[in-house]
Amino acid sequence: MTATTARAAATTEAPDAVCTVRGLRVALAAGDVDVVDGIDLTLRPGEVVGLVGESGSGKTTIGTALLGHARAGAVIDAGEVVVDGHEVLGLSDDDVRLLRGEHVAYMPQDPASALNPSIRIGRQIVELLELRGIDTPAGRLERARAGLAEVGLPDDDAFLDRYPHQLSGGQVQRVALAMAFLPRPKVLVLDEPTTGLDVTTQTLVLETMDRLCEAHGVAALYVTHDLAVIGTVADRVAVVYAGRIVELGRREQVFSAPTHPYTRALLDAIPHVSQARALAGIPGRTPQPGNRPSGCRFHDRCVFATDACATTEPVPVELDTDHWARCLRTDELGPWDIDLGRVPDAPPSVERDVVLAVEGLNVSYGRTQVVHDVSFDLARGECVALVGESGSGKTTISRAVGGLHRQWTGRIRFEDHELARSSRRRTGDDRRRIQYIFQNPYLSLNPRQTVGQLVRRPMELFGLARGSQATDRVVDLLDAVALGPAVLDLRTDRLSGGERQRVAIARALAAQPDVLVCDEITSALDVSVQGSIVELLDHLRTQRGIAMLFVTHNLALVRSIATRVDILSAGRLVESGPVVEVMEHPQQEYTRTLLAHTPRID
Repeated sequence: MTATTARAAATTEAPDAVCTVRGLRVALAAGDVDVVDGIDLTLRPGEVVGLVGESGSGKTTIGTALLGHARAGAVIDAGEVVVDGHEVLGLSDDDVRLLRGEHVAYMPQDPASALNPSIRIGRQIVELLELRGIDTPAGRLERARAGLAEVGLPDDDAFLDRYPHQLSGGQVQRVALAMAFLPRPKVLVLDEPTTGLDVTTQTLVLETMDRLCEAHGVAALYVTHDLAVIGTVADRVAVVYAGRIVELGRREQVFSAPTHPYTRALLDAIPHVSQARALAGIPGRTPQPGNRPSGCRFHDRCVFATDACATTEPVPVELDTDHWARCLRTDELGPWDIDLGRVPDAPPSVERDVVLAVEGLNVSYGRTQVVHDVSFDLARGECVALVGESGSGKTTISRAVGGLHRQWTGRIRFEDHELARSSRRRTGDDRRRIQYIFQNPYLSLNPRQTVGQLVRRPMELFGLARGSQATDRVVDLLDAVALGPAVLDLRTDRLSGGERQRVAIARALAAQPDVLVCDEITSALDVSVQGSIVELLDHLRTQRGIAMLFVTHNLALVRSIATRVDILSAGRLVESGPVVEVMEHPQQEYTRTLLAHTPRID
């Protein structure tokens, strides 16, 4: 491959582009510190462009800039953003508001937060059309019905009369898609729209989005940290690191021949449903605005870096048609192997020392039974995965194990004794030894306390450490979850979602537990952070003998982290066994469906 400087190639506008970004720079308003810089990007009708990178890389900043928006404390201070012939950055505030929705639409990470919980779904959709002056009152209602039908939702009066809280997560996502497409925009910005969804619902949302983009000629910018999802939906992929695009190309180019070391590191951190992998995070942390290194911004984390990388800022280098990377060593890295990191599957038959046994568990909410006669066990040093779609009963079972839900019958035995139904009625030692890590760290962490106080509290509560000894242990735990002492005195509002989740994990480990109940704890994490968390959990499991009940919808992750897997459907256990046997030879159609819907890059 001949490396040629390709600045011109990186900025050339496609003749049919519906959105063009040139030299975009977003900076902090308080000083000359860039959040993103030198962003060049084109979007074509009907095309999906994936924008990927770790938290803090600037993905969402780039996405919202297409709508002429910068978050509080930041300003768009250079560049051009042209959408459907309109230079967005030169418009007045009133004109930008008119542009949003009609020419460029936005779908947030949590669509439920964008819907008014006190207004029925049908009224919200009709109101959207009213604000845009679209059609007559009767015509708006028909458009609302057609929009819902287009995304595969019911269009009858009963559905239109529902409130947002009466819909499932996947239904809320599709309502948001319908509302985004109804004004027929030319560009759609999707900000992590399937994070936290089970694989079946995720597949449905992605297929709906892809079909609508193609049918209406809408260009989509898909912002995500999940490369496996991008590998199934994107036409082109832009990889962002520390505020700059470091590699851009067609999907097949980036996934088969990644050239920037950062792209390779992200791909190496992805779990595969077809093979077990030794997952690990990328050493170091994404540098924040104002603390970014000179030269190549990735050089301090790069295994290929030389002295020149620390002083020379790389320019885009053309690798192939429509494929370039910002790296000084594009000719020297050699081919990339997708099987790098592959390890043997957990052996299906090993001697097990059962520490926790669930027998005939039935769980109800009021008069509604949601879990039916579920039995499984968990051995010391073993990770058992509970897998299923949303509503299958995974979290309900885990909450019963953790003593957080009292309305259940059956037995849960911990070592040589039976656990009480409520954590309040369990002994202090049982509460310490069984620790629960919640899916949503925004709700599980006290926003008034610092990180140090949050992690220290279990040590003091259970009499494990105090004073300087507790502080030293807090620092060690923060290092173990890839945060470090820099966050010790910060409150959680200063942290990203992934950073908050790592604090929650550190807090659980502070109690020195024997059983960890992990409820979707990696669903919102970057693949690199997920890799470091999985590496940490695997170390705790193998070296300290901690048993783990791992609730997830990610079967690819199960292949790499779990030894056994229990598949749930509608509150019933439909398949159970060693991971390799269930993955390679599923016996139930439901299991085969979940495997078929799991995104994969291989």
